[in-house]
Amino acid sequence: MSRALISDGGSADRRHPPVDADTSVDLAGIPLPSPIVTASGCAAAGRELDGFFDITSIGAIVTKSIMLKPRSGRATPRMSETPSGMLNSIGLQGPGIDSFLQNDLAWLNQRGARTIVSIAGESVDEYAKLAAKLRGAGGFEGIEVNISCPNVADRGQVFACRADSASQVIQAVRRSSDPRVPIFAKLSPDVTDIVEIAESVIRAGATGLSLINTLLGMVIDTTTMRPTLAGVTGGLSGPAIRPVAVRCVWQVRQAFPNIPIIGMGGVRSGRDALEFMLAGATAVSVGTAIFNDPSAPARVHAELAREVRALGFDRVEDVIGYAHRREEQPIPQPVDTLDDWDFITE
Repeated sequence: MSRALISDGGSADRRHPPVDADTSVDLAGIPLPSPIVTASGCAAAGRELDGFFDITSIGAIVTKSIMLKPRSGRATPRMSETPSGMLNSIGLQGPGIDSFLQNDLAWLNQRGARTIVSIAGESVDEYAKLAAKLRGAGGFEGIEVNISCPNVADRGQVFACRADSASQVIQAVRRSSDPRVPIFAKLSPDVTDIVEIAESVIRAGATGLSLINTLLGMVIDTTTMRPTLAGVTGGLSGPAIRPVAVRCVWQVRQAFPNIPIIGMGGVRSGRDALEFMLAGATAVSVGTAIFNDPSAPARVHAELAREVRALGFDRVEDVIGYAHRREEQPIPQPVDTLDDWDFITE
């Protein structure tokens, strides 16, 4: 932890805001210029977002979860707005791994973006085949294993809801992947003990964790008196789930202090991202906010850099897990809050 130093007799030049904090982080051996990444499923492969901001300026693009074969997804309607977020029942629509490698991943490489490829499957064998195809292709920094998917061989249960099925998927992906490539297991909050699931995937070979996936929810249209979504239930995302997500990050960080975590769930501002990092996340995904503000990842990155500097830290890395410090450990001397600075154009 490094303290902010104010020169000129201890008083800052109030005509200018403080210098932003250094935002570089190391995520499981992946050097990133920013801890802010996109959330899988909210920005496809980043091509659309590149028209709103330079996608190489944030930490990484986490792609929409890709499956072995093309998939059309669920019937419409499959999205529904909620008072503090949204429900989605997209059904993992996508072009399949071969098209993804030829088009999306190739474009990301040409663009110079750092990429974490998210994969999803209906069986353990499908995950293994996806990992093998990625191993042969290369051109990405890490794999996010979305195990919050229905397991068709297990009566529609979700891999991430049981320690044994979750570990089986991660073992298969680890065996089929380049051992140098980090693997992040994406966990569901719809479990009794997320630490138990986290332990199972870590033992199975996960390098890090993505916390959390959406919560299972439902909306009923009181006019038609039927479920709003064609699929009946959907994944709840947005600000409503942020306290749940922060709790999950906190619990897992407390149990496994050295495991890299990508935190996500309702991040709309730099302050939201800061909360996740204080709880123990090394990186933070921005997802649902993109639908309202396609430039949200870049904005959150800039806000986080200022928030961290205003707290008195020189580096964003210094706040990771800082909420877990001992009670007697002091906090740094804050720089004047951003609201107190007079912005004057020369």
